Amino acid sequence: MNSTAARSPVAPSRATLALCLLLAINMFNYVDRYVLASVEKDVRATFFEADDHNAKRDTGFLSTAFLLSYMVAAPLFGWLADRTSRWAIVGGGVIVWSLASGGSGLAPTYMVLLLTRVFIGIGEAAYGPAAPTLISDLYPIEKRGRKMAWFYMAIPVGSALGYLLGGVVATHWHWRWAFYLSVPPGIALGIAALMMKDPGRGTGDGAATHRNARLRDYLVLAHTPSYVLNTLGMTAMTFAVGGMAFWMPTYISEFRGLNNPAEVSTTFGAITVVGGILGTLLGGLLGDWLITRWPGSYFLVSGAGMLLAFPFFLAALYVPFPYAWGLIFVTELCVFLNTGPSNAALANVTPPAIRASAFAVNIFLIHLLGDAISPPLIGWVSGQFRDASNQDNMNAGFLCVSAAILLSGVTWLFASRYLAHDTAMADHRLPE
Repeated sequence: MNSTAARSPVAPSRATLALCLLLAINMFNYVDRYVLASVEKDVRATFFEADDHNAKRDTGFLSTAFLLSYMVAAPLFGWLADRTSRWAIVGGGVIVWSLASGGSGLAPTYMVLLLTRVFIGIGEAAYGPAAPTLISDLYPIEKRGRKMAWFYMAIPVGSALGYLLGGVVATHWHWRWAFYLSVPPGIALGIAALMMKDPGRGTGDGAATHRNARLRDYLVLAHTPSYVLNTLGMTAMTFAVGGMAFWMPTYISEFRGLNNPAEVSTTFGAITVVGGILGTLLGGLLGDWLITRWPGSYFLVSGAGMLLAFPFFLAALYVPFPYAWGLIFVTELCVFLNTGPSNAALANVTPPAIRASAFAVNIFLIHLLGDAISPPLIGWVSGQFRDASNQDNMNAGFLCVSAAILLSGVTWLFASRYLAHDTAMADHRLPE
């Protein structure tokens, strides 16, 4: 039976504090992910011979190992987050991944490093499904796009800090210190999360629900077109962007000939911060502003951003630097337009009782079919299409996955026709 109570809004100060804490945690989440990308060249030199044609493929598998554990563990933590304290799950996960990040710096062999990336994935799997459901319960639907955009603004900031941290630390000390430095703030944030109190599930939707999900409830997700198509769009986007993001510092410094890794990491990091913040916030504002005019605006903004990004990305592969920096900036701005709207739509079309599991299933699918595949694929294709000087052709690797940018844009535009109906039906889809 459903058990509902009259809406009890969360105090604005409490909601703001919770959002800021989640934003900070998400930022360090992406620092942990992308610090590896910025020091990939140094890691490769540590564990592989210079003439190993499969070295890039194997360092790409470090990203895959993280993502595999992340996506496999996410459904379990999503199920727990629908039934237990989400803040406790978040806090425990943050502490686990912070310790594992320090372990990456200590790794004496490639296989040990691979294992630490697995534990980082498990820690982040505890956080990934729970955090957006907390935001959904802190804020009503009409504000959710903007608030999700603020939360996901941590993606470009954290990614850029990861690039910057790795580049600067590897230049002045050693690549291992880039992993050590993320441990203390991560543990502090995890302890802070353990001290927070959960809002009622469904509060942001107008009523708090105390109903536990049943196994058959999860079939609702497969029968919600907006959820299915949104997940497909996010999968295609993650396949393309996740793989490219992992290799971008190596691509620019090695393949495009900008042979100063610290400068490349700094410049690319700055572009990611500015383009990512502008794109994320603009996407959230546009989605909320247009929703009264076009009910499918969250998907319209997401799809249009990806279609605009595609030609700028292709141009960036062939236009010489420094002009290519401008094209990379525009590409990132357009790509990040989808971040707030697509995740807000994911929350809006799923019933509160299964919302954490809905995010967990989404995480599982977008990484299984997305960036768990693309980093080693780009590395492998690059090694197979070597140029006359026997250099890996990384343009071939990037072109191999770039069509997914177009696919994601088309998928979101098609999905926009279902969004208004699925949002209105979200609270009525679960069987009694």
